[in-house]
Amino acid sequence: MRIFGGTLKALLLVVGWTLLACSVGELQGGDTRAAANEASTANEQNRLTTSSPSVSDADAFSGQTGKRKRSGTKPVSWVTLQKRYPGSFVIWGPRRYRRVALTFDDVPDPAYTPQVLETLARYKVRATFFVVGQRAAAYPALVQRMAREGHIVGNHSWNHPVFSRISRYAMQQQILRTDWALRPLIGYSPRFVRPPYGEIMPAQVEWLRSGGYTVVNWDVDSEDWRSLNSQAILINIKRTLQPGSIILQHAGGGKGQDLSGTVAALHRLIKMLRSKGYVIVTLSELLGKPAARTQQ
Repeated sequence: MRIFGGTLKALLLVVGWTLLACSVGELQGGDTRAAANEASTANEQNRLTTSSPSVSDADAFSGQTGKRKRSGTKPVSWVTLQKRYPGSFVIWGPRRYRRVALTFDDVPDPAYTPQVLETLARYKVRATFFVVGQRAAAYPALVQRMAREGHIVGNHSWNHPVFSRISRYAMQQQILRTDWALRPLIGYSPRFVRPPYGEIMPAQVEWLRSGGYTVVNWDVDSEDWRSLNSQAILINIKRTLQPGSIILQHAGGGKGQDLSGTVAALHRLIKMLRSKGYVIVTLSELLGKPAARTQQ
């Protein structure tokens, strides 16, 4: 009986320890799952706050690069910025007139810019070119040609950084350095500024506004920077085209970027716009603002 009793006690002790271990494991598992769920929820909230939608969606777009450095503020949608800074932050022109503006970024480029200029001259169309200061310093004759042929020149920063990732002072230097490079080439200080990737923070808009600049993004994205063919580019433009639209294209490419689709699409785009009754104008004409900045 003593042996049996000892065995029974031992068995009860084993069962007790087993049940205790299971309970602890279950509690730990519950804590782990809860922590995982909390982390997942936090990650999802962070993704919804900082991730970027398509650049072509001006209403939702507030940045192309997720996390910010030194910005100190949350991303703000383009539509909100346009309402907050009327006339100083623009993504489209007046909707009551059947007019559109063609804009070309990342110029000058010796491979593509001359081809775009030739097509525009052939159809007697004037456009707006957003110039990268570093490229202007490398190819000044192309910038002078733009102005000579009646196109508007805008400021697209010195070397194309993401404004929301740099300090306000660094952004100011990007604008001013480009301004200094362009003024002797075109005879004026450009009013229109397009931040690289369309990214900009409210404090930066405020500084630009105080200096007499106008920030101009877009409501129609050709997405030609993806090295698309001409047909795909035209489809993208037609998707959101309407009176007052500001159309984004590129006449300068980065390493390995193919903009031959842009060049091929341009004459078709001009014909399509005219067939639909649109008048192609510069940003100055669309927005009723002079190309030159009134220095303050």
